[in-house]
Amino acid sequence: MNLVSKSDIQSILATDCGSTTTKAILIEKREGAFRLIVRGEAPTTVEAPVEDVTQGVLNAVAEVQELAGRQILTDDGKAIIKPVTNGKGVDLYVSTSSAGGGLQMMVTGVVKTMSGESATRAALGAGAIVMDVLATNDGRLAYQKIQRIRHLRPDMILLSGGVDGGTTSHVAELAEIIAAANPKARLGISYQLPVLYAGNNQAQGLIKDRLADKVALDITDNLRPSLEKENLMPTRQKIQQLFLEHVMSHAPGYPRLMELTDEDIMPTPGAVGDIMQLISKRMGINVVGADIGGATTDVFSVFGGIYNKSVSANYGMSYSISNVFAEAGLENIMRWVPFEMDERDLRNRVKNKMIRPTTIPSLIEELMVEQACSREALRLSFDQHRSLAVGLKGIQQERTIGDVFEQSMTGETLVNLRDLDMLIGSGGVLSHAPRRQQTAMMLIDAFLPEGITQLTVDSIFMMPQLGVLAKVHEDASLSVFEKDCLIYLGTCVSPVGKAKMGEPVMEATLTMPDGSKKNISCKGGELNVVPLPVGQTAKVFIKPKWGFDMGNGDGKEFEGTVHGGVVGVIFDTRGRPFTLPSDNSERVKLVKSWYKAMDLYPGL
Repeated sequence: MNLVSKSDIQSILATDCGSTTTKAILIEKREGAFRLIVRGEAPTTVEAPVEDVTQGVLNAVAEVQELAGRQILTDDGKAIIKPVTNGKGVDLYVSTSSAGGGLQMMVTGVVKTMSGESATRAALGAGAIVMDVLATNDGRLAYQKIQRIRHLRPDMILLSGGVDGGTTSHVAELAEIIAAANPKARLGISYQLPVLYAGNNQAQGLIKDRLADKVALDITDNLRPSLEKENLMPTRQKIQQLFLEHVMSHAPGYPRLMELTDEDIMPTPGAVGDIMQLISKRMGINVVGADIGGATTDVFSVFGGIYNKSVSANYGMSYSISNVFAEAGLENIMRWVPFEMDERDLRNRVKNKMIRPTTIPSLIEELMVEQACSREALRLSFDQHRSLAVGLKGIQQERTIGDVFEQSMTGETLVNLRDLDMLIGSGGVLSHAPRRQQTAMMLIDAFLPEGITQLTVDSIFMMPQLGVLAKVHEDASLSVFEKDCLIYLGTCVSPVGKAKMGEPVMEATLTMPDGSKKNISCKGGELNVVPLPVGQTAKVFIKPKWGFDMGNGDGKEFEGTVHGGVVGVIFDTRGRPFTLPSDNSERVKLVKSWYKAMDLYPGL
């Protein structure tokens, strides 16, 4: 464990063990501020022939060592020198991991739309992938539920249900189903599967009687102690603790890696969620983040201090790209492509990407198609997230006005785009787009932000490492996040209202940092871009036409602040809701005009 006090920490090493790549970053204090110095990566070594995740970590650190030009590893290359001695080593080492498929869980609840949803939110917030939700009212017979548990072989089961002091029969029935399934762990048969009970406190004795001999049972506070209240944090913390003790400790090489780290290893999505919550709290803003990968897309949100996370397991840019195509449909993907394309040609391109997941586009047309698919993957994932991030269901409608402010109306989404302050994009297709304008456009088209929204992208996806670092050193984590992690793309300004092509929507005046003013007349179906450098802000005064709302009501004047970025301030008056012409040649002409306005593709 770390021997250096927090105030003396000058050098930090952080790694993230992904399913295919292990990434390492070196952070050091320079001129009074923590900054990213170098980064390195190496293939993850959790599978045969190496079967030791630590080797991939050491390989990535060796690259960091070479780039930094100083020794970090011991002479035999098998350990990390701690603390810094004679210019060698680091003061602190932390790590996250999603290697081996991450944390895969099944959750149970008495009522699927009540305790089942609360259990799902608890598991997702802890960084898990939820494989299935079992409930007494899910329409499946007992033997079908038993078969499902045996077939999926999760890393952990979360058993919940019932309010404190309520009936115990239903949650006892769920425990009997788990006992009858006699579940075996995914990573080996030599240990018992962890089952966490977070339900009615009156049923704890019954749960022990039915499960204590068959699984590694752990008990925590009820995650839904009453119909009106959720208490997810104890469950989330216990899930991460059990993941470390029961799952990680049996994965190849993890016991050795745990000896090297100064803080418990966290599941990658859980660490990203932590940094998102910290940013929201420190900056006092509502945030949405999306990480689009090859197989899955994770969406995170913090609105009014309430954190939600979703994993869209079938929407990704390589392994899952066919699912995106099937779910979104040909028409929805083609609406973003600024040329006519044969359906068979498009299908072939999508299938090629699926069977050759590591390829990157070599022609501008291929890039356009891939970025069209990414818009739809993000849109579908965000829709899924909004349906999950809802107020509590099953509560009485008669509530005080204070309760209405405390949480959303029953079953309504908590994710309100009008209240969104910052949108953070992450993942290869966004972080590594050839031009930052393309990243900004993908985010705007996929999320359709309303009002004033700052657009950013994680430059090299270091949010997981910064999330686990925040557990030990908040200031260092935030310093690197703001200075080296985020790339500020600019601000999207978009009124809500149905726009008609070419008709006036609003008049805007930007007061620039030097005091000069810029006037912009925005018409329906247009995008207008005004350059504003990174780090600068401008005052915006908007006069929307009747039928358009910037946040103060229909046709009401609006004043606000916009932040600069690599792209600048983007005035989007294409309409919310957003529609496209049904005529294909008109659509192509319109999409081309947007891409030219944003300077997306040279020569278009």
